[in-house]
Amino acid sequence: MLEHGGNLHDAIRRYGRPRDAWLDLSTGINPHSWPVPMLEEDAWRRLPESNAQLLEAAQGYYGGAFLLPVAGTQAAIQTLPRLRKHSRVITATPSYNEHAHRWHLAGHTVREVPYAQLESAVDECDVMVVCNPNNPTGETVAPDALKRWAAKLAARGGWLIVDEAFGDVTPELSVAAAAEQPGLIVLRSVGKFFGLAGLRLGFVIAEEAVLEKLREAIGPWTVSGPAQQIGAAALSDFKWQSAMRIQLLAEGARLQELLAAHGIASSGCALYQYWREKQVAEFAECMARHGIWIRPFTHGVRLGLPPDEAGWLRLQQALTSWKSQQGTI
Repeated sequence: MLEHGGNLHDAIRRYGRPRDAWLDLSTGINPHSWPVPMLEEDAWRRLPESNAQLLEAAQGYYGGAFLLPVAGTQAAIQTLPRLRKHSRVITATPSYNEHAHRWHLAGHTVREVPYAQLESAVDECDVMVVCNPNNPTGETVAPDALKRWAAKLAARGGWLIVDEAFGDVTPELSVAAAAEQPGLIVLRSVGKFFGLAGLRLGFVIAEEAVLEKLREAIGPWTVSGPAQQIGAAALSDFKWQSAMRIQLLAEGARLQELLAAHGIASSGCALYQYWREKQVAEFAECMARHGIWIRPFTHGVRLGLPPDEAGWLRLQQALTSWKSQQGTI
């Protein structure tokens, strides 16, 4: 299995620091979770039938007519490669590494190209996977370009898969409402923006024929009853969504400014910041000494948002320590 953020048990084992003494910035999950209400009495007893309220709420929120709820978008990422015969697949680099990994495991020919070269590579593949915004760099592609790429791929039986897991704060970039277009498959996550990663709820938005194949491959009862109830309520809470977008945009800008004040030029989205760091291991070790767990890559570093003012202060102190350490090298 590939390494991911959120692996706080590794930090606890490695450093012997208890869970409540860590500031976990290793994911891009909203630290201000949507407030989960009490569940219906039979939520844990009944098998999770298809929930019409969940589908209606998702259609209203994402704008797509045809949706399939899944147990987190990871379920779709692992299953979609099994629905195609051998294909030439292009993913961006750096990007969410599960995409390339899962297509490779399924026996497809995978090539990773820099994000800026994706448009020129559309004619060289059968399937293209794009994270929009990109995780971890925050790079984006305009919706009109994505729809044009999807049309090119569909003309030869191909797919454009757009992973919008971090797209909730910038809905103007979404192509979910256009996913009835042949060849276009959109992945959406409830875990990131709503701060409900443990819920394991996501959606695949695509034409009906693709969703039917995916539904058959995944099997029944893929999303729990409690997850369906909570998801329907969260996706319908427009007041919370509107206020949270404003809050996260401000906090994302604050994180970028804090990094810049310590000599770090970063990019990203409202939920995380990323930069190419030459001393990844050393930076991660410095943060860990301050009880901060981050997401290191071979090519750089990603930080999520602190949950409160104490967390912001702690991060500021750790960054000051890192800058001081750099000055002594």
